[in-house]
Amino acid sequence: MEQDEYFSVHTGLTINVEPLASDECLPDEQTFIQEIPPLFRVASECSGLEESAERTLKGFGKEDNKALLTYLAAQNSKINLLLSFVLSQQDNPNFRYITDSFGASQLTFVSNSPFTVGTSVRVKLFLEHPPAAIYCYANVAACGTKVHEDDSDEKQAQYPITLRYNRLQEDDRDLLIRAALHIQQKLLRVRAQQRTES
Repeated sequence: MEQDEYFSVHTGLTINVEPLASDECLPDEQTFIQEIPPLFRVASECSGLEESAERTLKGFGKEDNKALLTYLAAQNSKINLLLSFVLSQQDNPNFRYITDSFGASQLTFVSNSPFTVGTSVRVKLFLEHPPAAIYCYANVAACGTKVHEDDSDEKQAQYPITLRYNRLQEDDRDLLIRAALHIQQKLLRVRAQQRTES
């Protein structure tokens, strides 16, 4: 599938974007796989296991196994809370940004400093649902400029940045698709509720 075929959703995810040092270059696929931190691998595997378990549990009769399903949901919530906490420790405030949009092929965010188009960056994305973190590399595809006025009426330049992933595991791309679909469904439910209320 071409990158442009994935849709993006407008939402704020916490991300870390670290420009590569002048002596660093984009790793090849094999090196990239080896350098993914173990915690990110565990998070990805846990999310995959959770999705598989959810599909299996949907086959159970709801009334017959209500107590079991409630217990398993509680255990899953505990594990997700713990996983989210541990993953939050990987968030580096020096490289922290909030996305304007994200999808399985690219993301956008606003920076107070420009990024050079064509350069590679190391990226960590912290997902809420499913609770996971993704480690990847991306290419700076665009860097715009817009002027923003703060509370003191001072004008400050801000830079809308578009990153396109160029090192991303397929399992992690699937996670991004699931996360984007989850957010899209939430937005559609909110819109439907607003239409019903008005």
